[in-house]
Amino acid sequence: MNNKKNFLSSFVSHPTVPESYIYPPEKQPGKSIIPTGESIPVIDLGGRRGDHGGQQFTLVEQIMKATQEFGFFQVINHGISVELLRDTLAVASEFFEMSIEDRIQYYSDDPKRAVRVYMSCGMHDRGILNWREAMKITGHPVEKLAHLLPEKPNKFRSVVVGYSAGVTKLAMRILGLINEGLGLEEGYFDDDKLSGGEHFMLINHYPPCPDPSLTLGLVKHCDPNLITVLLQGKTRGLQVIKDGKWISVEPIPDALVVNVGHQLEIISNGRLKSVEHRAVTNLIEARTTVVTFINPAADCLISPAPVLVGRLEAPLYRAFTYKEFFNVFRDTDGDPESVLEAFKI
Repeated sequence: MNNKKNFLSSFVSHPTVPESYIYPPEKQPGKSIIPTGESIPVIDLGGRRGDHGGQQFTLVEQIMKATQEFGFFQVINHGISVELLRDTLAVASEFFEMSIEDRIQYYSDDPKRAVRVYMSCGMHDRGILNWREAMKITGHPVEKLAHLLPEKPNKFRSVVVGYSAGVTKLAMRILGLINEGLGLEEGYFDDDKLSGGEHFMLINHYPPCPDPSLTLGLVKHCDPNLITVLLQGKTRGLQVIKDGKWISVEPIPDALVVNVGHQLEIISNGRLKSVEHRAVTNLIEARTTVVTFINPAADCLISPAPVLVGRLEAPLYRAFTYKEFFNVFRDTDGDPESVLEAFKI
């Protein structure tokens, strides 16, 4: 079967946006697609905690403040080498720069395939397509899938496996700091079911778009999982809702973007916020990002942490399995209000 026509890059040289990618006027990003002004917090993970001299915020306090107010933050000095970050972006970009003939062997519409390339399925708005191509790698650790990863470009396998190990370690460190900030029992997020589910990575590629005001690289959504870590490179595109307005997450060299997923909002009984975000396109250059999602196991039972609810604070959500939650998330197209409402008490 010839799937070449499914590749967005097969017609990005067209002077206009195809109708199937055009959003209704009220949902188009418009001409001013890169808002300026307020941006998400930047946290130095290599900095010292507050000492007896009275430093204003400790590392834990900075993370808690960011997750409560923005649901997003960027981290620097996070322990993953600059060389590995840059190599990861390089091989990711190079893969999508290869010919369609080289990439088509990884194309699949089967969501159960461990390593697959696909177009705009998964996130959509009433059938409207997103201006992106993607590779999804499903499994934990990624090392066990190394033989399924592309052999080209050179070093793709070793770089992606190394990056995945480093970013998973970082995500668990951040969850440990959030654990401390919420006052949960030690090791709460280390549970094999809560954070040891089938993690996945998405390599998103957004080709240049002839009219970025009409379409989106990724429709607005919240993440259904526990926590997400994004390597976004140097090109703008990620936007986050703050006080009803879109703000741009400005790229910082060698930083990583972290955001709260729905499960972390529920476990914190609403203290932390899973916030809507989207990806816009641009006219000039392609944008490639690498996203890592830390997921609970399908049969993991999730509810507000017991230590956070009691006589003085009622639980906002009922208990459920992650599989049940994800099914609702899928059936509601990820609409934040609809999916959370289904689990509220």
